[in-house]
Parts: sequence; structure tokens; C-alpha cells
Amino acid sequence: TSQKHRDFVAEPMGEKPVGTLAGIGDVLGRKLEEKGFDKAYVVLGQFLVLRKDEELFREWLKETCGANAKQSRDCSGCLREWCDAFL
Repeated sequence: TSQKHRDFVAEPMGEKPVGTLAGIGDVLGRKLEEKGFDKAYVVLGQFLVLRKDEELFREWLKETCGANAKQSRDCSGCLREWCDAFL
């Protein structure tokens, strides 16, 4: 896992911007913000709505902001690990 991933799962979500999620850089972050997903917890909400189904979430991420396979895998893994630690 990346440093970004470890930093994210090490603490509660709070008001972290969407760009703090593993796999989400400036470009994808902007695309998500334009669609109303401006905070990491809003993206987490979508992950939970999809019942933590990583395949569905990765498909949603690809459709919503154009994330590639690695980016969507990193993001879903980051959210799954955060959920395991905090929910």
C-alpha cells in the first residue's frame, strides 16, 4: 500500500477532501468534486450504498470520473480498509 493509503486509514475520516483517498489525484479529484463528491466521506457513502461491493464501486468510479483499474483498485481498497478499522 502507498503512503497516501496508510495515512488515510490511520485516522478518522473527518472532513478530509476527496483527494486524500488513495488512487485519487488532482484530476480525478476535480472530476469527483464537479459531480458533488467533494469530501472523502461522500465517496465513502457511495461505497456503503453499493454495500461495500468493490467491483460495483470500481465500476461506479470508472463511470463517474474515468478512474483506471489501478486507481479504482487503490481507492476501493483504501475505503475497505478504513471501514474495517472504523465501522
